[in-house]
Amino acid sequence: MAAGIGFALIAGMLWGLVFIAPLMLAEYPAMLLSAGRYLAFGLIALPLGWLDRHNLRRLSAADWREALKLALVGNLLYYLCLASAIQRAGGALPTMIIGTLPVVIAITANRRNVRRDGQLPWRLLAFPLLLILSGILLVNHAEMQGMQQSGEWSLQTYGSGVLLACLAVVCWTWYPVRNADWLRNHPDRSPRSWATAQGLMTLPLSAILMAGIGLLPESGGVAFPFGPTPQKFILLMLAMGLLASWLGTLCWNEASQRLPTALAGQLIVFETLFALLYAFVLRGEFPPLQILAGITLLVLGVILAVRIRPVGAVESAH
Repeated sequence: MAAGIGFALIAGMLWGLVFIAPLMLAEYPAMLLSAGRYLAFGLIALPLGWLDRHNLRRLSAADWREALKLALVGNLLYYLCLASAIQRAGGALPTMIIGTLPVVIAITANRRNVRRDGQLPWRLLAFPLLLILSGILLVNHAEMQGMQQSGEWSLQTYGSGVLLACLAVVCWTWYPVRNADWLRNHPDRSPRSWATAQGLMTLPLSAILMAGIGLLPESGGVAFPFGPTPQKFILLMLAMGLLASWLGTLCWNEASQRLPTALAGQLIVFETLFALLYAFVLRGEFPPLQILAGITLLVLGVILAVRIRPVGAVESAH
């Protein structure tokens, strides 16, 4: 349990990086950011796959198809929606909506995986979930007020940001549940190899997306393929490909194989916390009191949630 929580913490720390890249590369279209990040992930996975070829040979055709689905929905489509939402509505609105993932995944998994994981009792789970949700809403209420006061808010931007961020939530509710299903059903397989397999399946998808961007008029509005600041773009894509994509997925796989899915889903709150931390470091500001209060509620909710033990499982986990 402690190791699983530690791996989830590291995954959240790494995944928080992906929220600031669209702000640092605001002039780049979201499609190019998504394609660049996962093309880097796929290229990094090639030598890793060669080193891990013994374990990868154990994967069946069905396993590779599952890895392809996870790569398409949980990687490319998710980040395309997220990066688009951040660029349209700034960091606050997408962080608020993506920040509801701990609640959405916990409720979904607690209803879906009772037989395998047991159930986290609703009467004990309700209060931590309420704290997590309240903290998320409090933090982002302050951010939304700042956006309105600065004159950056508009109904069209708000509407498109809401829609894209909600689509990202759908993608990343589906991804961890399906990913955990595979890992829990294959306890003898390496989470590292599964992360590499997803990277290998991401490579052809991201290459197709990158090629499609090159065919667009003016390549989506920037010089193809590396844009106006190529060195910055390449370094950020490699960093996200290695740290956020491969290492983050590896750590999340380790956590998913050790923890009930309902509990692991709540620990995605670490991603929100680190995304906020990085955003304030990027701004060079100290969080105001309302945001600090919201972060406190988030942390308290997670601490209470991880103390709950599942009950009623009729199939024991390996």
